[in-house]
Order: sequence, then C-alpha cells, then structure tokens
Amino acid sequence: MKRTCATSTSSIVVCVLLLLASGSAFAQATRTWVSGVGDDANPCSRTAPCKTWAGAISKTAASGMINCLDPGGFGAVTITKSITIACKIVEGSALAGGTNGVLINGAGIDVVLRGLDIDGSPATSPGLNGIRFIQGASLLVEDSTIRDFKGGAPYGNGIQINHASGIAKIHIVDSSISGNGSGTAGAGIQISPTGSAGANVTITGTVLTGNTVGIRADSAGTTGQIHVTAAGSTMSGAPYHGVVALGSGGQVRMMLNDVVVANNAGEGVRSVGTNAAIRIGSSVVTANGTGLVVASGGQILSYGNNQINGNTVDGAATAAALR
Repeated sequence: MKRTCATSTSSIVVCVLLLLASGSAFAQATRTWVSGVGDDANPCSRTAPCKTWAGAISKTAASGMINCLDPGGFGAVTITKSITIACKIVEGSALAGGTNGVLINGAGIDVVLRGLDIDGSPATSPGLNGIRFIQGASLLVEDSTIRDFKGGAPYGNGIQINHASGIAKIHIVDSSISGNGSGTAGAGIQISPTGSAGANVTITGTVLTGNTVGIRADSAGTTGQIHVTAAGSTMSGAPYHGVVALGSGGQVRMMLNDVVVANNAGEGVRSVGTNAAIRIGSSVVTANGTGLVVASGGQILSYGNNQINGNTVDGAATAAALR
C-alpha cells in the first residue's frame, strides 16, 4: 500500500527535509554568473555558470547581479525586475538580429547595464533596438557599446525610451552608440514617452556617431515633460541631425554643455515646436550642414561662450539664455 507523509513520524521528518531541499534548489541567488561555456540548466553559480543572460535572470533574485566569468555572447534578454548586469572586466556581448538587445519592462524597477557590447548585426536581419525601455523607474547604462540597430520605423535606435507612465530616470555614462537607424528613422538615443509619461535623461562622456540622428527628444506622444542634459559628449557623423528637440506635445527642455556637434550632414542642433527649448554653452558646433536651426516656435538659447562656425550655414540662437 502506498504510504503518505501522514503515516508515521519518521515519514513526516523525511518529507519535511525533502520539501526544504526542494525549496533551496529553486531559491534565487543574489549574484549569478554566465560563461561562454556555461549551461542554462546550471544554478548559475560561479562554479556552475549559465550560458545566457536570459537563463541567469530567472535564477537571480530581484535587485541581484549577473556577472560574466569570461568573454562571450550571452544573447538578448527581457528584464522585468530590478537587476544589474555587469561585465566590465570581461566582454559580455549580445548579438540581437531581428529583436531588441535588452528589453526593460517592469513596473518601478531599477536596471543597471555595465560593460556590455550590444550588436544589432547582421544587415540581413537587423536588430530592432539595442535597449528598449518601455516600463521602469530608472536605467543606468555605463561603459557600454551599442551599435548597428537598423530595424525599420519605429525601431532602429541604440536606446529607445518609450514608456507610458511615470517619470523615468535615465543615465548614460561613458558609452559608445554608433551606426543605428535606417532611412530617416531611428537615432542613437530616442526619447519618446507616451500618455502622460516624462523622462529625465542625463548623457555624459558618451560618443554618438554615425546614427541617423544623434539624440532625438520627441514629445508628440505625451503631455509629460522631457528633460535632457548632455555634457562632455559628441554627436557626429549623422546623415541627418546631431541633436533634435521636437516639442509638439509636452515640454522638451535640453541642456547641452561642453558637447561637440560636428560633421552631421543635416543640422547640428535643431529645435522645433513651441514647447521645445535647447540651452547650449561651452560647446562646439561645426562642419554641419546648418549649425543651429529653429522652426515652428522652437528656441535655442545660447550662453554666449560657444564656437559655432565652419558649418555650411552657421545659423543663430534665438536668444541669450538666462544665467
């Protein structure tokens, strides 16, 4: 006759021990590891690492960390909880043809991506976005490379910030974002929240080159406010524009300090719409089709200490910025 846990004291003890062992087997770790020779069937420990970020994230506790043991390609990943993926010492890469490299979609989550190489090749099956942020509280991208995401509109962005609620805090530090966009669509960094969402974005020490547009902040889909601060960064080599603020919806406020906007075939700095205002100081705008451009009530406010020359047409600020 089949015995159950209720038939004897010894059986109950055995069953309790088995249940405890089972619970610990499925417990999530606060720190996990991936390796080029790992296996997603592993517990993702340092001695038994996983093969992919997607495999490791399911075994990592909320607010935990995934590290790379050795260089490797660890695949695209969807993030729905607070997490840090850090591969700064060894290269952690993702080849994301036909999809998003990293998709962030979790209410109130905080995500850190550090030392990653996210690649949208090959051209026959281009990636959609390097990083797509559609829900969350904050994102830090540090010391990372994002390149060659050329999916058609509305994709083709190195980083796309496209959430529908809340005010997202986005920080992009010491990174390289290049070769993103297709045709007239896409950008190195595309900031386009929807609904009533807003965004506070800071970009420091970052090179944006060869993207369709370097940085584009577009409030057409939101009544919220978009604030962008770029400092110590470069926007160059775009077939269209270096920096664009489009203020047909909520307010777009951009601050450019100590930036280089150069060698863009279209316009260097462009402000369009009555709710768009760009302040610029201590910056170089040169070798663009047109240096500064305003349209439809947009504003460019200068602190008067910029070098705006050597463009086919230099253009001019609409007014001096208040100090």
